[in-house]
Amino acid sequence: MAEFEANHVEDDEISNANNNNNHGWQKVTYPKRQRKQPTNPSDAARLPANGSGPAGAGSGAIFRSLEKHSEERRMRLQAQREAIAQSEASTKPKVRSDDYDDDDDSDDVEVVRNGAAADEKKVKAKKVKKPRVTVAEAAAKIDAADLAGFLVEVSGAYEAQQDIQMMRFADYFGRAFAGVGAAQFPWAKLFRESTVAKIADIPVTHISEAVYKTSVDWINQRSSEALQSFVLWSLDSILADLPSQHASVKGSKKSVNPTSSKSQVAIFAVLAMVLRRKPDVLIGILPTLRENSKYQGPDKLPVIVWMAAQASQGDLAVGLYSWAHKLLPIVGGKSSCNPQSRDLILQLVERILSSPKARMVLVNGAVRKGERLLPPLSLDLLMRVSFPVSSARVKATERFEAIYPTLKEVALAGSAGSKAMKQVSQQILTLSVRAAGEGNPELSKEATAISIWCLKQNSDCYKQWDKIYMDNVEASVSILRKITEEWKEFSGKQSSLDTLKEALKSFRNKNEKALAGGEDSARQSLFKDAEKYCKWILGRLSRGHGCFKSMTFAVIAIAIGAAVMSPKMESLDWNKFSVLFTQQSFQV
Repeated sequence: MAEFEANHVEDDEISNANNNNNHGWQKVTYPKRQRKQPTNPSDAARLPANGSGPAGAGSGAIFRSLEKHSEERRMRLQAQREAIAQSEASTKPKVRSDDYDDDDDSDDVEVVRNGAAADEKKVKAKKVKKPRVTVAEAAAKIDAADLAGFLVEVSGAYEAQQDIQMMRFADYFGRAFAGVGAAQFPWAKLFRESTVAKIADIPVTHISEAVYKTSVDWINQRSSEALQSFVLWSLDSILADLPSQHASVKGSKKSVNPTSSKSQVAIFAVLAMVLRRKPDVLIGILPTLRENSKYQGPDKLPVIVWMAAQASQGDLAVGLYSWAHKLLPIVGGKSSCNPQSRDLILQLVERILSSPKARMVLVNGAVRKGERLLPPLSLDLLMRVSFPVSSARVKATERFEAIYPTLKEVALAGSAGSKAMKQVSQQILTLSVRAAGEGNPELSKEATAISIWCLKQNSDCYKQWDKIYMDNVEASVSILRKITEEWKEFSGKQSSLDTLKEALKSFRNKNEKALAGGEDSARQSLFKDAEKYCKWILGRLSRGHGCFKSMTFAVIAIAIGAAVMSPKMESLDWNKFSVLFTQQSFQV
């Protein structure tokens, strides 16, 4: 029974060990087992037959079974204790006796490394700064003979690939100007802070005459398609360099990778020579410059102005064409134009008009390859910026007023009576009539004068006027008033007054319908004024027709009398009679 009680004690201790929350070590004691006494054979003989004696034959097997179970429990308990001990040992930090030694060693290693790094820095040689090269110095080293030989070689190697020829040409100048850094050629800052007159010759002014002539003679042999492609590529390269230029100006620490390894000086130099020798190339790419948004904006404007200045060096007409089709719409557009941009645009056209014989060249070349330098829309924009309302006048208004007369003359130049001029006069009439009725006195006065010019140029303009009469009654009144005030001059320059008479009759019919239709008082007043002027002009036309008949009879009578009185009919100068007759027919 002592063995059985020991087993119960072990079970209780196992249960207590499992329920111990702190998993600590606990001393466990076991009761000392009773030693088994060797069985006396004589005792076994004395056991009763049923085996109930103290030392029966089956008692050994029973205790061996109990001992086996007890041993298994002890083994399980021991395994559980060892597992608990291992888990606690793994959670405790290890204490090393050599921690300080390791730190000392690491410090020694760090000192060695720092010392090695310091020695390495001392060993490194200082960077040798490249000498700064100016644009003038780099350009002076270009040899015209060497360039000519290079161009001959390139032309032969890429005979059918002119676009590659142009790239190789740019590479040559790229190597020549490779030593010029951004600090020596801050083109964005220069363009922004300098006048157009100053930037127009940059950087071509540094290139020798021999090198320039060799280059432009070779450029002249390239096709327009190859040159247009090259100009757009050059412009893209310049604009791609713009962010780095702005970063350097603002002192930004953020690095901006250049888009090309070639010097920007070379691109500007080659582009300038192309535009000067072949100005028409700029006209070919103007649609792209107008439609593509990447070429628009105030930050790109100085480059576009510079390009137009280069083209105007080769051909004033191309420069003015580019100004009217690309730059003038920026000033007269709906979006506001800042003063700096307006000043740049004005500087360019002022430079063009200040060139020797500019007026004669531009008026004679007002039409270029079927296109007008200043089309009707450009004239309309120019008229509006030159004659704004008083509240919208700015400092630049006076400058526009100064250039307006010459540009107006260019816009109205052309072969009188030609088919193209008839179309232009009708387009100008529509725009000028609309401007004359906007309630701006200065603008109305100028637009009225231009409208009368259109009527003198083309009799078909009366039909055009009749179509837009009802929508522009106020402007029509201004035009009719002007005709009555200048009737002698106006009627004397008309080849035929029949179309005017038909238009006036149509105006009167429309006036009567408008007055009978119950128009508002303001419009009724306009229609009454129009009716008054129409009657006056028609009266002059009728009187002129009566005078014409009387003059005809008078001339015939004089001719007959002279024939009767003079024996020689050939002495009568019929040409003089014809001239007199023509002059008197228009004077009333």
